[in-house]
Amino acid sequence: MHFPGKFADQLVTEQLHRVSLSFLVDDLIVRRGGNGANIAHAMGVLGARPVLIGAVGDDFADYRSWLERHGVDCSGVRVSDVANTARFVCTTDDDMCQIASFYAGAMSEARLIELTPVADRVGGFDLVLISPNDPEGMLRHAAECRARGYRFAVDPSQQLARMDGAQIRDFITGADYLFSNDYEWELLRRKTDWSESDIMSRVGLRITTLGEKGAEIVTPDGTSLHIGAVPETAKVDPTGVGDGFRAGFLTALTNGLSLERCAQLGSMVAVLVLEADGPQEWTYAKADAVTRISGAFGPEAGAEISAILPG
Repeated sequence: MHFPGKFADQLVTEQLHRVSLSFLVDDLIVRRGGNGANIAHAMGVLGARPVLIGAVGDDFADYRSWLERHGVDCSGVRVSDVANTARFVCTTDDDMCQIASFYAGAMSEARLIELTPVADRVGGFDLVLISPNDPEGMLRHAAECRARGYRFAVDPSQQLARMDGAQIRDFITGADYLFSNDYEWELLRRKTDWSESDIMSRVGLRITTLGEKGAEIVTPDGTSLHIGAVPETAKVDPTGVGDGFRAGFLTALTNGLSLERCAQLGSMVAVLVLEADGPQEWTYAKADAVTRISGAFGPEAGAEISAILPG
């Protein structure tokens, strides 16, 4: 929502201890979102076969239809009997200041989901990506992956603020891939009280996004690979850009491409998200994507990535 004014003008300094405000907004936009759903949607668009696992409310029917039309298997989604689907509600003023609330709702039931029945139903997992969700659910699913021998990637992201050091250390240990942005990487190191070498001795690969500077991939032996970003045509909305990168990276990974190509496709999807208003409102056209990849990373990259893309 947009408030055509400034929040600061409505605040009475002497009354901050008993704020009571209502803002008449002039715009309301509802967007589909959620880290796991954003990633699954993008992977589906790219021709992968993602299985979405999570907890929602009985208001999920329209969203489910949208995801399934874009190639997402929603058979692993649990529908709550008592809570609505999680949502983020935000009002922005003319100074780009924001007042927002996050309703967890059915998300808290993610801790009740067992991965193995889903794996049995879909014929096994190539990789389990555990995105920011209910913290207890995140810990449970990481533990189940270790116990069952499922290859898994961790993406603590927004829940780094909620989880304490012990929880984060438990969560990331044994992961094949650790995703974060550069700020989250520093926060993760601080909260775990682990050095970079401590962390890299416990995960297979670190993938850190660097905004307009691209991404960095680091192996346990310290080898670092830097991948640049695809130049954007416009900066419309940054929401979901990191999810787009993860979707492109994982789609290329499941198709057997090199880590460099994985990050390059990730960068392409990320910029498509950046250029759209909403994390799932971007459009895909193979010819245009290949042209932009070739322009950013060379014709060989364009040809190799083109071979796995639909259309």
